[in-house]
Amino acid sequence: MKGQTDAPRDKGCLVGISFFFLGLGTLLPWNFFMTASLYFQGRLNTTEWSNGTMAVRKEYHFNNWMTLLSQLPLLLFTLLNSFLYQRISEAMRIAGSLVFILLLFILTAVLVKVPMEEDRFFSVTMATIWFINSFGAVLQGSLFGLVGLLPQKYSTVFMSGQGLAGTFAAVAMLVAIASDADSETAALGYFVTPCVGTLVTLFSYLLLPRLEFAQFYLNKSIKYEASTTEEPLTESSTVVNGKLNGHANSSVTRSSDLADEVEVESSLDGTNQAFLSLEQGETGQAKASVMEVFKKIWVMAFCVTFVFTVTLSVFPAVTADVSTAFPGKWERFFISVCCFLTFNIHDWIGRTITTVICWPRKESRLFPALVVSRVVFIPLLMLCNIKPRSYLPVYFSHDAVFTAIMALFSVSSGYFVCLSMSYAPQLVEAKDKETAGALMTFFLALGLSIGAALSFPLRALV
Repeated sequence: MKGQTDAPRDKGCLVGISFFFLGLGTLLPWNFFMTASLYFQGRLNTTEWSNGTMAVRKEYHFNNWMTLLSQLPLLLFTLLNSFLYQRISEAMRIAGSLVFILLLFILTAVLVKVPMEEDRFFSVTMATIWFINSFGAVLQGSLFGLVGLLPQKYSTVFMSGQGLAGTFAAVAMLVAIASDADSETAALGYFVTPCVGTLVTLFSYLLLPRLEFAQFYLNKSIKYEASTTEEPLTESSTVVNGKLNGHANSSVTRSSDLADEVEVESSLDGTNQAFLSLEQGETGQAKASVMEVFKKIWVMAFCVTFVFTVTLSVFPAVTADVSTAFPGKWERFFISVCCFLTFNIHDWIGRTITTVICWPRKESRLFPALVVSRVVFIPLLMLCNIKPRSYLPVYFSHDAVFTAIMALFSVSSGYFVCLSMSYAPQLVEAKDKETAGALMTFFLALGLSIGAALSFPLRALV
């Protein structure tokens, strides 16, 4: 039997690359709809003459509704996924979600060429956003459980892929804007891009069962499940593609934390795996209750909730309405570069920094204090050159100042989110890591939803 020290190598880093693309795929829907706000506002906020002046016929507040209807299903289906994993197989949840996301992206691309009255287009777009993010929530929750079975660095790779999804979307939008094609053709090309990205994500997931390194850790999780239930694997619970039929990989705890393992004969891809002994004292040990786990990780749960509450309260509902101080050709690129591209590149940098620096430590009181201090970015961004505005003055009108604030805002967001998600499982015993991960995913979604709801009054206050 292979032990922890003689695990197979990740040949060609294929498992790492696969999880990078899987991370990228989980946030493609949110980022492509968010970055395309100019396209949607162009189709929705049509103008007409009123009393001798040009006025918007109807204000749809697209950024606010898009943010809210993206994050509410994330919260709802993150909760639902905790029940789905016991009833729906991992392959169905992950591959099925990717297929539906692909179909919804195709629908969005087709609608670019379909003339439609504004109210109906708004309703169809909001329904698409709701459903595509619902499937995205199931996908993300399932993949967090899957990557949790591998060594810690793969979780970091997965989250780096998530961080780069926004950059991918922003670059795609810049290419569409810079092209000489008409607006419809450019928008069509833009929405075809995530279709290709989703296909690559699907192929990455289908590749995992064929990689020895990934299967090694998936197999160990299954063996641990068999040992903790003290039941041998039988023909009724055969292993297929690294998981028990009808049972999700995300529902088991990583067995690599056990010093010794039970040997039970089972067949997997023609290879007999065996164990004979459980670590003494571990047999029959029940998992801690959700409340007991929460008491150990509540600080990290608060941190991830607060980080996303601050971030989503102003991005993109407030920041996407900032206007450049240099009108002209640059105006076409300003929001894509200074808002979306700046945010996503620096968010990814913040997440990546955690692979070399983890400060403050998880026990430090400075950590939650720094997280709370990010609230200063809300007034700073609201005082930028946002148009239209009704109440607040403009203190930061220059593009460079807005870009600098956005850079610090996004670096701190990515850094503290990644630290919070990484620290939480370290605060509990091995048998409770899965519960900690599920709780953190819920509080992550809670922070996104609270931030999305706050974006309405904050935008109205500007």
